[in-house]
Amino acid sequence: MYNEVFWLIIVFLSVEFLVSQVLAWLNRKAALSKIPEEVSGLYDEREYMRQQNYFKANDKFAFYTDSFNFLLIVGLLSFGVFGWVCRMLSDYIESETVVTMLFFGILFIANEIISLPFSIYSVFVIEEKFGFNKTTPATFVSDKLKGLLLGVVIGGGLLFLITSLYSWLQSSFWLAAFVVVAVFSVLLNMFYSTWIVPLFNKQEPLPKGELRSAIEQFCEKAGFKLDNIYVIDGSKRSSKANAYFSGLGRKKRIVLYDTLIDELSTDEIVVVLAHEIGHYKHKHTRQMLLSSLLNMFVLFYLYSLLSASPLPSEALGGERALFPLSLVAFSMLYTPVGMLTGVLLNYVSRKNEYQADSFAVSYGYGLPLIDALKKISANALCNLTPAKEFVFVYYSHPTLVQRIDNIKRQIK
Repeated sequence: MYNEVFWLIIVFLSVEFLVSQVLAWLNRKAALSKIPEEVSGLYDEREYMRQQNYFKANDKFAFYTDSFNFLLIVGLLSFGVFGWVCRMLSDYIESETVVTMLFFGILFIANEIISLPFSIYSVFVIEEKFGFNKTTPATFVSDKLKGLLLGVVIGGGLLFLITSLYSWLQSSFWLAAFVVVAVFSVLLNMFYSTWIVPLFNKQEPLPKGELRSAIEQFCEKAGFKLDNIYVIDGSKRSSKANAYFSGLGRKKRIVLYDTLIDELSTDEIVVVLAHEIGHYKHKHTRQMLLSSLLNMFVLFYLYSLLSASPLPSEALGGERALFPLSLVAFSMLYTPVGMLTGVLLNYVSRKNEYQADSFAVSYGYGLPLIDALKKISANALCNLTPAKEFVFVYYSHPTLVQRIDNIKRQIK
C-alpha cells in the first residue's frame, strides 16, 4: 500500500497544509499593522477592537478546521480506509458503476456528518457572537437537507454519467466526460438563479420607486439592457450585504441583497450595480467560465494518463486499479496543480474587479463607489491589513485599500 504514489500524495498534502499555515501566520502578523491612512476613520476604537476579535476568532477556527481535516485525511490514507470501503463493496457487488456510486455516496454522507459540528460552530457561535447570524435552527436544518438532496440528484447524476462513460470507453472516456461536465457547467451558469436559488431564498423583482428609476436611468446611459433586477432575502441568514450578476445572454440578471438596500444610499446602490454591469461589459462572466472549462479539460486529460495504472488505487489500499479509488487518489495528486490554478484564477479575478471598478468610475461614480466599499467592508468587519502573500494566493478581490487607491488615481 505504501508505494511511491502514496508518499507523493502525503508530500503534496503536507506541503499544501504547511504553505497554508505559513500564509495564515503572515496574515496574523499583518493584522496587527497600523490602519492605512485611506481607511483610518473606518472603525472607531471600539469597533476596531470588535473587528480584530472577529478576525482572531475566524483565524483560530480556520486553524483547527484545517488541522483536523489534514490529520483526518492522512489517517484515512495511512490505514487504507478508502481501499477497505471499496473492497467491502466489491465483495458484494459486481457492477463497478454501482460500487462507484455507493463508494462516493458513503464519502459524501460521512463528510456531511463530520463537517456538521464545524458548520454549527461557525454559524451559531462565531457569526452569532459578532451579530451577523440571522439563520434560525429550522433554516439551518432545511438548508442542510436541501443541500443533501441537491448533492444526491445533481452530484449523483453527474457521477453516474461519468462512471457509465468510463465503463463504456475506459481510458478514452475523459473527453466525453469533459463534454458532459462542460455542458452542465454552462447550464448551471445560465439557470442558477432560476433553478437553484429559489430552493433557498426568495427573489422578488425590485419594486418601482426611486431606486429602480435610478438604476434604469443608469442602465440606459450605459447602454445596458436589463430586464431582471431582483432583491434576494439575504437577511434570512446573515446581516452582511452583497450583490451579484448571474446568467448568460438573455438569462442574465442582477441580484441585490435586501441587506445592501438597507445599508447603502441610492447612489451607492447604483454604483454597486454599475460595478456588476462593468463585469458584464468586459465579459468577465464568460471569461471566468471559459477559464474554468479549460482547467476542467486539463484535469480530465491528466486523469486519463493514469486512470489505467493500479498504483493510485494501491496507494489508497486497493488491490487493483479501481475507478473510484483512482479518482480519489488523482484529486490528491492534483493538489499542486490545483494550488497554482487557484492562484492564477484569483489573479485574473482581482484584475477583473479593478476593471469593473473603473467602469463605474468612468460614469462619475468614483466617490460613491469608495463610500459604498467602505460601508460594506466596515459592516462585514473586514480585515483592513491582510498580508500581501495571503492576498496573492487566496483573495479573489483586491483589498479595500488597493481598490480605493485605484479609484482615486482615476478621479484626480
